[in-house]
Amino acid sequence: MKNPRMVTALKLLKKLQDKHSGVVESADLPAESRSLLVTTGFLRQVSKGWYVCSNPKDAQGDSTSWYASFWAFLSGYLRKRFGKRYCLNPEASLLLQTGGTVIPPQVTAVTKESGNSVLGLPFDTSLLMYQDERRVSTSRIEVQGLQVLPLPEALCRVQPRFFVSNPREIEIALAQIRDVSELLTTLLADDGLPTSAGRLAGALAQAGRQGEADRIVNTMGKAGFKVAVTNPYADIPGFAPTIGLTRDRSPYVLRLKSMWAGWREDVLSIFPPPPGLSADAAGYLQQVQDRYVADAYNSLSIEGYQVTDALIERVARDGWNPDDNPEDTASKDVMAARGYYQAFQGVKQTIHDVLGGENVVDAVKRAHHEWHAELFAPAVALGIVKAHELAGYRTGPVFIRNSQHSPLPKDALLDSMEALFDLLGNEPAPAVRAVLGHHLFVFIHPYFDGNGRLGRFLMNVMLASGGYPWTVIRMKSRNRYMEALEDASVKGNIKPFAQFVLDEMNDWSPEKS
Repeated sequence: MKNPRMVTALKLLKKLQDKHSGVVESADLPAESRSLLVTTGFLRQVSKGWYVCSNPKDAQGDSTSWYASFWAFLSGYLRKRFGKRYCLNPEASLLLQTGGTVIPPQVTAVTKESGNSVLGLPFDTSLLMYQDERRVSTSRIEVQGLQVLPLPEALCRVQPRFFVSNPREIEIALAQIRDVSELLTTLLADDGLPTSAGRLAGALAQAGRQGEADRIVNTMGKAGFKVAVTNPYADIPGFAPTIGLTRDRSPYVLRLKSMWAGWREDVLSIFPPPPGLSADAAGYLQQVQDRYVADAYNSLSIEGYQVTDALIERVARDGWNPDDNPEDTASKDVMAARGYYQAFQGVKQTIHDVLGGENVVDAVKRAHHEWHAELFAPAVALGIVKAHELAGYRTGPVFIRNSQHSPLPKDALLDSMEALFDLLGNEPAPAVRAVLGHHLFVFIHPYFDGNGRLGRFLMNVMLASGGYPWTVIRMKSRNRYMEALEDASVKGNIKPFAQFVLDEMNDWSPEKS
């Protein structure tokens, strides 16, 4: 064993990683192991005495490990300081229960003790703690290891500005309310909340739930409260709730449906009408093949990172060298290129089937697992990737490098992918299917690896279904590509991404690739 201290440290870290989602307190590790892991980049300090697991390859200033560990860190820190004697404020409680995937700049915790303070955290995030025992809800529940207000209570107590800054979260939260009695319990408590009742009644009315809005107003009136109904979305340009009464209960599914309905007109306003399905199938497929080399060269992937048993074994065998083994890197590059070639052939076959009359959404739904398997089959053959990773969707977390957006949890994948294919199937416009299909695929991030490549494959099959040309996303446009995806995921603005795809389509030529 070449480096027993490093092996011991990594084994301890892996146990903590598996148990605490990558959040480490000083007392969890011996000082020698902790120092070694910090020096080699496997741990990064968040605040005094607290660390998160990180990737040794991450450059200074890389936010990936922090955003990936944000909620887990808050859970561990608040549990250590306060046990369960605290509660997140209504806004944070709503974000957690509506499947929010964007890390907020500040989270507020109301505590029963310890006074007021602000804990500064990496990348301009922070935790505000203030003491007010009366506002620590007795009905609080636990979500992701954090004490939060139940969703109906959070809706009733959230500040008016949250309706403006986070209308999609409000829409998703209301869609999860099965009966307004859940809201009235809080609205009628103590001295009553007539102003909140007016906002919620207005939001329900805007979502087409007028009967429930009337019930809130009438019930509050019978209890002696005069309610003035207001439209909380009135000052939000371009936003209108799209989710009315629904049987969907998954906040992630509701989010996908809200995004699709809210964005499709933006895409249609940017893309030209589709040329129409090509009658010359052979010619179209030749055009696709002609772009293969450029497409393969430019395609990229974004990977997450965890300490694995394989890494521990390698350190034990070869010692710790933060630089990649050149032979290993070469093997991975060769296997990635071979896998891309094999997957590309599968995508061409899918396009052939679509040009021959098969429904495009049925074809992609059937084929996308096969594309993924082809991408990584060569790596499995060499033992670089485990065979079980070809089985289907991921069974653990993944992270997008330097993004404030965290992909959906593994438990949400099956429902969310089913919802995505339903949305694709109900959408008549090929451009909308292509742009939103690509974005929501990578937003979900259903596989451990290859999501970007598969998202671009999906996009191009959807483009083909409308007669648009195969579109190469070029490496030189990578920064704009990632910024446009981030704009949609974090800021809720799909227009930059739709315009980007159209620009890449129109600007392509063999010389420019």
